[in-house]
Order: sequence, then C-alpha cells, then structure tokens
Amino acid sequence: MKILNLALISLLAVTIMSCKKEAEKSNTSKDSLSVKKDSVVVPEFHKELYGIYTGDFIGNESVYDNEGNEYTNLLIKKLSLKINRITKDSVYGQSIFNGNQRPFRGVFNESSQSFILDEPGNDKTDGRFEVQLKADSITGKWTAYNKAAVKNTTKKLKLLKKDFVYNPNFMLDPDSDIVDWTNPKVVQEKYTDEETGETTSYTQDKYRQATDAIFKLNASKKKLTEKDIKNLRKLDLEIIKNSVFARHGYSFKKATYRNFFEYTDWYIPVSNNVDNDLSPMEKENVALLNRFIKYAEDKYDSFGR
Repeated sequence: MKILNLALISLLAVTIMSCKKEAEKSNTSKDSLSVKKDSVVVPEFHKELYGIYTGDFIGNESVYDNEGNEYTNLLIKKLSLKINRITKDSVYGQSIFNGNQRPFRGVFNESSQSFILDEPGNDKTDGRFEVQLKADSITGKWTAYNKAAVKNTTKKLKLLKKDFVYNPNFMLDPDSDIVDWTNPKVVQEKYTDEETGETTSYTQDKYRQATDAIFKLNASKKKLTEKDIKNLRKLDLEIIKNSVFARHGYSFKKATYRNFFEYTDWYIPVSNNVDNDLSPMEKENVALLNRFIKYAEDKYDSFGR
C-alpha cells in the first residue's frame, strides 16, 4: 500500500507540474500577443516624397596640359538618393553613387522644405547632404566628413524624382561615344624625319574602341550563341554584358561602364547588387559573355580629345 500511495503521489505531482507549465506557456503567449497588440506604430508623413531622386553630382577635377599647367574642370557624375521613410523626427533612405550604397538618416524641415541627411560616417566617402526640395527636384550640396580622404570635399547636386522601371528594350544611343577614355594604353612610337633621317621616340596614349555590335546585340531579349559573339572585341562583350546590369539599375564601381551608361536618359542607379533581378536568360547570357571576355582582345587606337 505504501508503494502504491507513493506512486499516486508522484503521478499527482507530475500532473500538477505539467498543468503549471501549460498555464505559464498560455500566459506567456497571451502576454506576447498583448505586446504585439499594444505596440506603438510610428506614423509616417509625406509619403508622396518617397522614391528615387537621380541626377548630377558635381565636383571639380584637376587636369594638366602638355606644359604641366593645372586647370580645374567640372566633374559630373550620376547620384541617386532613395527616400524610404519619413517620420515626425527622422528621414530614412540610401545614397547610391559609384557602386557604393550607403544608408542615411536625417530630418525634414516642413516649413523650409529642406532635408539634412547624414551617412553613417564609417566609410571614408561618407558625408552630409544639405538639400532643398522644390516640386520633384532636389538641389543642394554634399560635404565630406573626412576631408583628407576625398579629392572633392564639397559637391553640388541637382536631382530629379524618377520612377525606376526595368525595360529590356533599353539600349545605348547609336550616337554614343564608343571609346573607353578611362584606360589608356601607353605605347612607344618612333618618328623618322624624312629630311634629316633622324629617328626620335615618343609615347602616345591609345584607347580601347568598341564596334557597332554594342548597339545591335541585346542580351536581355535574345538568347546569345557563341556564333553571335565569337568575333567581338573585349570591350564589345563587356558593354553588352553590362547593359544587362544597367537596365536593372546596377550602380557601377568601374568608371569605364559608368561613362557609357550615365549619359543615357534611362539609366538610374538604384542598387549595388541586382544579381537576383536577372532573368534566367540574362543569367545564361552573362555567363556566356564572361567566358568569351576572359580570352577576348581589344582594339586600341589613338584619338584626339
């Protein structure tokens, strides 16, 4: 009987503990539901301002003539600001420039229709945007935090609000420049004077040149074959490939590709990674182009600028 009583007592104790745990679980679940139900949703304002503002990011560059004299030229590149969220106290978004996508946080002054937007500061290229909103345009300036790390510590910007739309039909304009001015090849040449017979050596910059194939082959619309691309120059292949990424709004790190696409009216940099946005056919074409790029050669020539 004692053994039976002990067994009954043990069973009762286990049952009580089990019920207690279930009750605790139930209370915890109720508490978590209450928290979700009672959590404060921060209201958002000015949703009509959300979107992408893209356009000119204007700085200065130093250039030198043949005699070593220094001149200052305007350097215009493309910048995008994405405004994702505006609350009473904060503005959240991203800046996209030269393949670098940086978050920012700032404030919106409703009375002056102006933004102050601060990038994090943990990258040497970070800075502050102080800009004015007027209708669908943003103008103002950007100032670098680390003035020793960048060439242009202050830049102006003129941006226009645009809707990004992927369009597989987007192509480079047939009137576009087809020379890669960013990667000259220094070549040693010789000149022989016909009268004196003296030969002198000199160096000359030669540049990669594409062909008209870049205006005809569209890797977003047609499944490319080896026959289509086997005789193309390396620069042709690179442009045809990167046209795919440009259509998806990829922000290029390399100046070569930026210079081809930033002067079109359709290119809007929106992300530094668009790999998941490519269609299956585009991915296959990019893989094929990469194979040929590896072994292709370039055509260099000399051009006056």
